[in-house]
Amino acid sequence: MLNGEKQIPRPLRWAMIGGGRLSQVGYKHRSGALRDNTAYQLVAGAFDTDAERGRDFGINLGLAPERCYDNYQQLLAEEAKREEGTEVVTIATPNGTHFEITRAALNAGLHVICEKPLFFTTAEAQEIKSLAESKGLIVGVTYGFSGHPLLMQMRAMIAKGEIGDVRMVELQYTHGFNANDSVDKFSEAQKWRVDPNIAGPSFVLGDISTHTFYISQLVLPDLPIKSLLCDRQSFIPSRAPLEDNAMVLMHYESGAVGRMWASAINAGSMDSQSIRVIGSRASLEWSDATPGELKYEVQGQPNQTMHHGMPYLDESALADERLGALHTEGLAESWANIYLKFAIAISARQRGDSETLNSLIYPDINAGLEGVRWIENCVRSANSGASWVNYE
Repeated sequence: MLNGEKQIPRPLRWAMIGGGRLSQVGYKHRSGALRDNTAYQLVAGAFDTDAERGRDFGINLGLAPERCYDNYQQLLAEEAKREEGTEVVTIATPNGTHFEITRAALNAGLHVICEKPLFFTTAEAQEIKSLAESKGLIVGVTYGFSGHPLLMQMRAMIAKGEIGDVRMVELQYTHGFNANDSVDKFSEAQKWRVDPNIAGPSFVLGDISTHTFYISQLVLPDLPIKSLLCDRQSFIPSRAPLEDNAMVLMHYESGAVGRMWASAINAGSMDSQSIRVIGSRASLEWSDATPGELKYEVQGQPNQTMHHGMPYLDESALADERLGALHTEGLAESWANIYLKFAIAISARQRGDSETLNSLIYPDINAGLEGVRWIENCVRSANSGASWVNYE
């Protein structure tokens, strides 16, 4: 169980690019990184495209005015001059800027934590992976839901064969907050998400389905996709060619099958994400609506609900526990868990601790690359008339 004690020798000197006053996601990053003040210290930022607003915001966070920069180029250049400058930077900017900022940060010798989806193409992701490896730097991806402890319980139970052979995987991430086009006109955060030049080749596939896709990889690490079929729609015509709804069917190498529904137009639905894995003898189901509960349904037996923090859980699930079984854990704790693992990975890299790096499970550059690969294959299938394509 985590209690805030230090997991690394000292806090990492951390900066943010983006994530300012008007950001939808910036506070999630800060809540995650700073939950344990033994892991990170926020020392600098270039928080906003409006430099004055970004500086005012940074000062209100408690930063020194001279370390609230106009843009990321200035941040990288000035922090490099400091004896104790930034070591790791979070990139919380629109999708279309991720590649250039990540490359610049790595070339400046900084570890990187980046929003998803990482980039537009797998070629870009491969380039960044090679660059990070050549410089001995960590790239983490903020799949913020993946730090919920019961996902590690799912992984452990499936690996132990407690549900039998995996036959089906049911994935869903839907909400109704874009059921009409009004938000496209008035929300700056939404405007870029439906602009292909900034968002990339997809809307909901990149914006939300990548979270659930990574969760499926986390709990099913030995279940590669063989082929898929993606059918996507732009029910709000002005969003075309980007989709606001998508259905994906999957065939896995093992013979298992799966499907994903991703939608921003599920009218009346609040943000809802779930994964159900169906085996030959039992099923497991988890939802972020009730993240502290894991359904375990054995054929022919009474259904069970497993609760977070209980001693009957696998040690891998208990290791990420923060509040104990009596209290509800949520998204803030999940973000804190992945940010702590980023810090452990970065510290291990700095110290040359390959044993820790090799055993640590967290959303790294490979997870980010696979998220981009997922989007590319879905878009390729949809653009070829919703046809089956080999997963490449």
